[in-house]
Amino acid sequence: MAVGGLGSSLLLMSGVVVAVGLCRRLTRRRLRSHPRLFAFLVEMFSTFQICACTNELSLLGNVEPKPHTALTLTYGFTVLHGLTLAGSTCNPCGTLQPMWGGRTSLRMGGLKIAAQFVAAVLARVFMHFIWSLEMAEPHFGALSQGCSSPMQTTEMQAFCIELLFSVVFQLAVLRSESVNPKYRVHLIALLITMLVYAGGNLTGAVFNPALAFSLHADCFYDKFLSYSLVYWIAPALGTILVAFIWDEIFPRIS
Repeated sequence: MAVGGLGSSLLLMSGVVVAVGLCRRLTRRRLRSHPRLFAFLVEMFSTFQICACTNELSLLGNVEPKPHTALTLTYGFTVLHGLTLAGSTCNPCGTLQPMWGGRTSLRMGGLKIAAQFVAAVLARVFMHFIWSLEMAEPHFGALSQGCSSPMQTTEMQAFCIELLFSVVFQLAVLRSESVNPKYRVHLIALLITMLVYAGGNLTGAVFNPALAFSLHADCFYDKFLSYSLVYWIAPALGTILVAFIWDEIFPRIS
């Protein structure tokens, strides 16, 4: 893939980040007095940014040198998301964890999860529209790929991988809460990059149900049971396991 194609993708993703930043700022100024609508829109805009950028990044996996370029982009944009989307989880599992511990109400948690899946659909529709214009090299033929079959292993192994990665990620998020935010974002980004390197060729290493749906909606349509088990249920179980350990086991040990 030519450098010009990479540059076009980077420009597109930067535009998405800027647009979402403006939307979040406008929402904060105008809707603070409407907490539920405010929470829904902020979470939706934030999740849209992650899903849209990751959809575009998924087209850049073959940029040379492999896999260094893809991993560098993963790290860089994860840091960018962490810096620009402070206060949003952008992951149903990240919302489920405080719901399980009673720190978020069922109504507010459900509202945020709904916002995340709405954003996942909107991001997919938006990116497919952009790709259909074929204005950049990475977009040529992107819509003809259909289900990209991210599962390159057995269903049981894929389930275990996504569950394990969800456990590791959620534990890291909880353990790093006391770390200075300017260092924490790099630690989380490094962990995500390492998990993508370790399991990306087997399951895609998503551990985010909304993002998985945005990336692989065609696969969910073709094999709903398998993909919902691996990309929805496994991360959710991992999150519940972490919440139980964190709230019930660790306090007794300490």
